[in-house]
Amino acid sequence: MTQAIDRPQTPALSTRPNFTALRCKECGETYDLGPKHVCEDVCFGPLEVVYDYDAIRRQVTRASIAAGPKSIWRYKAFLPVATDTPIDVGTGMTPLVKTNRLARRLGLKSLYIKNDAVNMPTLSFKDRVVSVALTRAQELGFTTVSCASTGNLANSTAAIAAHAGLDCCVFIPSDLEAGKVLGTLIYGPTVMAVNGNYDQVNRLCCEVANTHDSWGFVNINLRPYYSEGSKTLGYEVAEQLGWQLPDHIVAPLASGSLFTKIHKGFQEFVKVGLVDDKPVRFSGAQAEGCSPIAQAFEEGRDFISPVKPNTIAKSIAIGNPADGVYALELARKTNGNIAAVTDAEIIDGIKLLAETEGIFTETAGGTTIAVLKKLAEAGKIDPDETTVAYITGNGLKTQEAVHGYIGEPLTLEPKLDSFERALERARTLDRLEWKQASV
Repeated sequence: MTQAIDRPQTPALSTRPNFTALRCKECGETYDLGPKHVCEDVCFGPLEVVYDYDAIRRQVTRASIAAGPKSIWRYKAFLPVATDTPIDVGTGMTPLVKTNRLARRLGLKSLYIKNDAVNMPTLSFKDRVVSVALTRAQELGFTTVSCASTGNLANSTAAIAAHAGLDCCVFIPSDLEAGKVLGTLIYGPTVMAVNGNYDQVNRLCCEVANTHDSWGFVNINLRPYYSEGSKTLGYEVAEQLGWQLPDHIVAPLASGSLFTKIHKGFQEFVKVGLVDDKPVRFSGAQAEGCSPIAQAFEEGRDFISPVKPNTIAKSIAIGNPADGVYALELARKTNGNIAAVTDAEIIDGIKLLAETEGIFTETAGGTTIAVLKKLAEAGKIDPDETTVAYITGNGLKTQEAVHGYIGEPLTLEPKLDSFERALERARTLDRLEWKQASV
């Protein structure tokens, strides 16, 4: 990787972009549309993108969206990019699966899985946020892009940077799952494996971003634009449900940004008249080994106390979540819940989704399914609600998590009698497992 400093010419722009400024979520101070993410002049609060919704309302209809590309860019009017040629690698429009067997197991009548485990190009929802961030990075003149990542973001940043011809250097904790490390290295970036947890990696990246201002860090100086990509998970669900909102969503919580942006996506569709407004309950899922938001929810606190991560769910193991307070507020004001589950329950959640619906999710998805099950069993999900559980990553990336918990192949000779003995062993094991499950 070369550390290119010369910035490229700005791509062709739309005549009038719909995003107008950056605004502090805390004090309301506004800033120009540059590469900045905190309110440097007043309160150091986080910045988010401001839109001209009247302009969007004049531009979009259900028909115009449906006629758009089969990717997140069908919603381009709602995203913070100016170019008419964004980076489009087919990201988005992932399946919304109406479950049958899983719904019956949990006693629910209308349960859907939003399956970003098959998202393009790297099998996680991070492809959404990175597509937006790198498109904006090009508009701002960056030629080197970077990120702090627990794995999926590094995969996406490296892959989409390769497609766009951008130099790439990513930072990860040194103990990540092998699949995620390999899934980044294959695209040819520089990979910095840091001896520390994600929060330590992120602090280092903040220092690097301050000293290498020609680098675009997708989740630091480009964060306001990057985070907007998560809204497309709200848009797609509303469109796939026949232009209506669900009653309840369950999603994993890491930084808390995904959670709040799904809500923003729903509200934006309401604001421009694409869907009718209705209450939507928001419930979040965390691993007990890194559950600062769930702990605050359970204890009735309005602040987040940082924790040191210790869980197999490494992709959501953020001990000091940047948007944790906003996620907490959202769950409470929508009459939702935030719960945590053990590593053993996470493994069971991965297996449950695979065995009932044929979807192999990583540990973040296992956390979501385990919390979904926990809430359903506690009567905190109305069986008649239309509920959507968000699966954000693919299980092929975290195979270590289930190794040793899913059995082994039956070895046999290429002879019929050997097959018959193996079949009887399989039936015996099935009977044993059924008896254990019935105890």
